[in-house]
Amino acid sequence: MNRIAVLGAGAWGTAIALSLHRRGDHQITLWSHSEDEARQIATAGENVQFLPGFPLPADLKVTHETAAITEAEIVVSVIPSEFLRPTLTRLRGHLRNGQFVVSATKGVEDRTFLRMTQVISQVLEPAGLLLSIGAFSGPSFAIEVAQAQPTAITVAFSDPEIASLIQKEFSSETLRLYTSTDVIGVELGGALKNVIAIAAGIAAGVGLGYNSSAALMTRGIAEITRLAVACGGRRETLGGLSGVGDLVLTCTGSLSRNRTVGEALGKGRKLPEILEGLGGKVAEGVRTTRAALGLARRYGIEMPITEQMELILDEGKDPREAIRDLMLRPGKTEHA
Repeated sequence: MNRIAVLGAGAWGTAIALSLHRRGDHQITLWSHSEDEARQIATAGENVQFLPGFPLPADLKVTHETAAITEAEIVVSVIPSEFLRPTLTRLRGHLRNGQFVVSATKGVEDRTFLRMTQVISQVLEPAGLLLSIGAFSGPSFAIEVAQAQPTAITVAFSDPEIASLIQKEFSSETLRLYTSTDVIGVELGGALKNVIAIAAGIAAGVGLGYNSSAALMTRGIAEITRLAVACGGRRETLGGLSGVGDLVLTCTGSLSRNRTVGEALGKGRKLPEILEGLGGKVAEGVRTTRAALGLARRYGIEMPITEQMELILDEGKDPREAIRDLMLRPGKTEHA
């Protein structure tokens, strides 16, 4: 039996913990940054705030204590990108050599433009920790994973043997993992599709139809791929689960928080009001938009959809004007 600690008691962290527990051969701990939150979840027997309606098994431990992190063989990080660095800085004294760290956060750090595994490495390795750090990502709404609906994702480590080990330990009748050694491509695909999902939501919010949605998704994966390849990722990765697969889900699914934010923007609501209405849940695409453009400028990559999203999110540009500006860009060949 492996001991697995899931860091982050939001909807996705809770769903992952439930999925891993469902196998029946792991000791699972869901760790919360807040003692009060951990107590509330444990007392209620479910995550009422972020994933209501899914009772937690009695032997799925919910805690704020750090001993569970130290004891774990595998640590799954589901901490929002905004809080990852300060949280791990606080926790790094409680991790130990030889642990496997799997990042399940889909984001890019603001200002540094680092991927989540890079943030983890930057925080933990100076502490002298020898860890194997990778990521998993793919089309996976938390509620459907919690419902035990069949889901397929990609797990990526630079060492294929470790990717295969995590595949073996996480796979079940309802969660299928494919392995990859392209950590860069898997992470950027999962993070950047959130930006395009906001755009797809905006298109729906202003009343545009299927033609517009298809165009946004297709051109969106094109600009995501350009940036991922420039950063060292592989083109074929973006054609897989963590690229096109996740993009299609997040751009079309009504459960997508990023699409929901975009749809509200398209209907004329203001961003602060929209974010407040999420009730503490995170739409990573809002922060990722700025970070993605910083990364794109570093590598000289053109990302017109992302640029327009930044203007809408940060400067209040009218969504209809942004769509018009995208349509009136100079003509291009499709694969330029």
